[in-house]
Amino acid sequence: MIWLVCWATNAKLANLKLSSQNAQKARKFLVALFFGLTVLLLWEITVRVFGISKVLLPAPSAIASTFAASTDILWVDFVQTVLKGALSGYVLGCGSAFLIAVIIDRFPFLQRGLLPVGNFVAALPIIGMAPILVMWFGFDWQSKAAVVVVMVFFPMLVNTVQGLQDTDAMQRDLMRTYAAGYWKTLLKLRLPAAMPFIFNGLKIATTLALIGAIVAEFFGSPIRGMGFRISTSVGQLAMDLVWAEIVVAAIVGSAFYGGVALLEKTMTFWHPSQRRRT
Repeated sequence: MIWLVCWATNAKLANLKLSSQNAQKARKFLVALFFGLTVLLLWEITVRVFGISKVLLPAPSAIASTFAASTDILWVDFVQTVLKGALSGYVLGCGSAFLIAVIIDRFPFLQRGLLPVGNFVAALPIIGMAPILVMWFGFDWQSKAAVVVVMVFFPMLVNTVQGLQDTDAMQRDLMRTYAAGYWKTLLKLRLPAAMPFIFNGLKIATTLALIGAIVAEFFGSPIRGMGFRISTSVGQLAMDLVWAEIVVAAIVGSAFYGGVALLEKTMTFWHPSQRRRT
């Protein structure tokens, strides 16, 4: 009965016709918020009614209680995994991929050699690479950053190379009539045209970076980190703490992706893709 009431209310909100653009944005936010609260409510009721063990599925209230009581632990793990491992690897991986993409674009013969190598590296399983990189770079955050670099490099490289090739021959011919060389054409024409592709690679890399840093900690880590905490808490059957770490990862991943998407909207407001979205 509760499920039907929540479903009907959410459907009514979703189908509500509004003329104002701000009102439509507020409606979309309320629909998402209400749907999330509905899922949490049904989760809580299901666990309590059927007496599901907290080892199998803790209730949201238990997870929230553990979250509030473990903020110091969660913060230490956040700094170790996200700020040190994922973010540093994200910057290094995406930055190096962008530079190599520009080099490939400047010297096209490199595309036949470097792209297959990048494809090969991208196909390597993380569970096989992570232990090797841990042995090479040690058990601290440096090895986790190395795993993230490997994971984000190829998607960023491919999207940037594709974006730099997106301009048509007429646009390039027009730049040549203005006596523009390669670098001026790159900065004035090809790089702005490639921005949607570059940001697409950056958005893909946000999720890969966090996943890579957490998974890498399963194969060796100091006594802190989200992956380390999840693996040790599972062994102790402290599933409420595991779920608290999952909540942190979900919030961080969503915020990271949303931040890059907002930056894309700010920097490429002129692009037709952004105008179609609005």
